Amino acid sequence: MLVALSVLAACSGTNAPTEVETPAAEVPEPPPAPKPATVVDGAVVLETDAGKVTVNPVYHATTRIDLAGRTIWLDPWSKAALDDVPKADIILITDEHQDHMDPEALKKVTREGAVLVAPAVVKEKLEGFTVAHTLANGESVELDGLTVTAEPMYNLERGPEEGVVFHDKGRGNGYRLSFGGRTLYFAGDTECTPEMKALTGIDLAFLPMNLPYTMTPEEAAACVNAFKPTVAVPYHYAGSDLAAFRAAVEPGVTVETVEYYPGGLPW
Repeated sequence: MLVALSVLAACSGTNAPTEVETPAAEVPEPPPAPKPATVVDGAVVLETDAGKVTVNPVYHATTRIDLAGRTIWLDPWSKAALDDVPKADIILITDEHQDHMDPEALKKVTREGAVLVAPAVVKEKLEGFTVAHTLANGESVELDGLTVTAEPMYNLERGPEEGVVFHDKGRGNGYRLSFGGRTLYFAGDTECTPEMKALTGIDLAFLPMNLPYTMTPEEAAACVNAFKPTVAVPYHYAGSDLAAFRAAVEPGVTVETVEYYPGGLPW
């Protein structure tokens, strides 16, 4: 046995085992970051894994969202130009106030079979329309690949008189829309609430900023700086200083502005 081992060692030319180098495992490159929303021809465009989402500013809070062949209307209001517009497959209403819940505007944008999503206060007060999905804050509904989640929207302190606020907590809804791996957020009429500050993963956020009903541009920017959407867009701003909002938003969030008041303010 000793002779055999000596012969093997002599044949190998060494008394130590030969180390064989193995190539290092290739580390796959991370996938490219999704493209941020951009403004194209006055609308905000967001690419998703399931198709393009185009957010069209109309007037004040009134917004039309074209989503992979479907049309969504948010808070249609009669002060907007609503004659001969694409009819809604889905309608989202945030609150009971006239500039959000407007039956005459709904008649102009609603097609047969349209799905209406709203808080309970709208279902109670809106006549002539069926609310298909009544959502409380925190509740969601799935609509053929689109997830609609109701988010809190309310005043912390602003109101018409001492002890009364314009928007009570739990009454109205902001909306978070998740589609094709991307998330949009429409805050509704709200101040900078703790729930908004705690949001995560928002690709595109629409923030109100008009007094006395919602926030100042600086307050809206403070909220944006807390939850850090990829892109932030003012809406429902009624003459507020959008430059002040842009200046107060910290690096890391892109601010885009679009025209929500063609023809002037509503009052």
